[in-house]
Amino acid sequence: MMDTNTNTKRVVIVGGGITGLSAAFYMQKEAKEKGLPLEVTLIEASNRLGGKIQTVRRDGFIIERGPDSFLIRKKSMDVLAKDLGIENQLVKNATGQAYVLVNEKLHPIPGGSIMGVPTELGPFLTTGLFSMAGKLRAAADFILPRSGIEGDQSLGHFFRRRFGGEIVENLIEPLLSGVYAGDIDHMSMQSTFPQFYEVEKKYRSVIIGMKKTTPKRKKDSTGTTAVIGKREGAFHSFKNGLGTMVEALEQQLEPGSVRTGVKVQGIDKQDGKTILQLSGGQSIEADAVILTTGHAMATKLFEPHHVLQELTEIPTTSVATVALAFPADTVIEDKAGTGFLVSRTSDYSITACTWVHRKWPTTTPEGKVLLRAFVGRAGDEAIVDLPDCEIEKIVLADLNKIMDIKEKPDFTVITRWKEDRPQYKVGHKQRIDAARAALGKVFPQVKLAGASYDGVGLPDCIDQGRKAVSEVLTELFE
Repeated sequence: MMDTNTNTKRVVIVGGGITGLSAAFYMQKEAKEKGLPLEVTLIEASNRLGGKIQTVRRDGFIIERGPDSFLIRKKSMDVLAKDLGIENQLVKNATGQAYVLVNEKLHPIPGGSIMGVPTELGPFLTTGLFSMAGKLRAAADFILPRSGIEGDQSLGHFFRRRFGGEIVENLIEPLLSGVYAGDIDHMSMQSTFPQFYEVEKKYRSVIIGMKKTTPKRKKDSTGTTAVIGKREGAFHSFKNGLGTMVEALEQQLEPGSVRTGVKVQGIDKQDGKTILQLSGGQSIEADAVILTTGHAMATKLFEPHHVLQELTEIPTTSVATVALAFPADTVIEDKAGTGFLVSRTSDYSITACTWVHRKWPTTTPEGKVLLRAFVGRAGDEAIVDLPDCEIEKIVLADLNKIMDIKEKPDFTVITRWKEDRPQYKVGHKQRIDAARAALGKVFPQVKLAGASYDGVGLPDCIDQGRKAVSEVLTELFE
């Protein structure tokens, strides 16, 4: 039973990305609906809110510097949009063929590929992505026994054992590692794609298991039902970009509850309260704290207290996005699709490219083309440090191997995400659990949430924010 007769409690949320913003929104919503004596303060070190969500609106283009969409099947973003009253601004991605670049050629992702796992025989047998030897090796999945491995393992180890190296290098790795810009041979299965482990455990054959557990979809004229390619429009964004959600959150948070341009420089506790030392010599006292910064910042804050040191084992990678705007008649493409991924075995600096004007038609003015390329990944990050002009030159050279670009772009928007992508290495969940347990003994009022911990996608971050809100309210008022 909620006790509304207690003195006002103060909750401080550190970090103004989507995790912190959604936590603040739902904390205030709960307090208002239940009449709770609660004061919520959100503190953001930079002068803007949104974190990785950064939408550029220029010359009629809508360009995302960070994420460009979110999965519809993960409901929390759509729920938040509805709670904010902006669900009518949601748009679904246009569908089209997606490709993988292997051996200087764009190969369509085979129909029936579920995150790279083949579930339809015909498209898999006819694709040029793999040699006959590679196809035969992948078919061994039908007869191989279960691994018998208990606990965590790398995605690379799991899939190489089931399908062999060729299908991993040319299809599975480009699809799965792209989300994290990571190395598939070190990525934690338990913390990234645990469904594959569960499927093997239940069905033995991953191919059979994925086929049985994936809802059937209607095929289009090409016979493709691939998850990547999104012929059913599996992603949502907003007509005017993801910044729409940040703007709505900022407008609907209570006046005076957000402080930007303020850094948290230290943390301590006194008389059951958490004390945050702020830039400018100020401090703020809190009954509870939701810390939504990256793990590097969290580690630094708690270093004097000798907790969260497990988080230093979480590496990060640097990536950059390169958006290029052109007149439509200066870009000649012989492939009609939404984009392509690049195999690590290919001699390219870019790791992927989206034909944004096709995937998200509302982003691009009539008569224009918008391309968005990606550079940088685990073990190959030096390009991110190059000057803009050098990055643009390298990206254009790569793109010109695949399409005919007759002129320089009207403009280019390059965004670097330095040491920004947390890598969920094998044992990630155990590290996070240990860190939270240790923190709970010393600072039980502090909760960790955000992309470093329990999922990097936008819906995952919202889920973490809401979970932290629920935990804090339970501890403060029940």
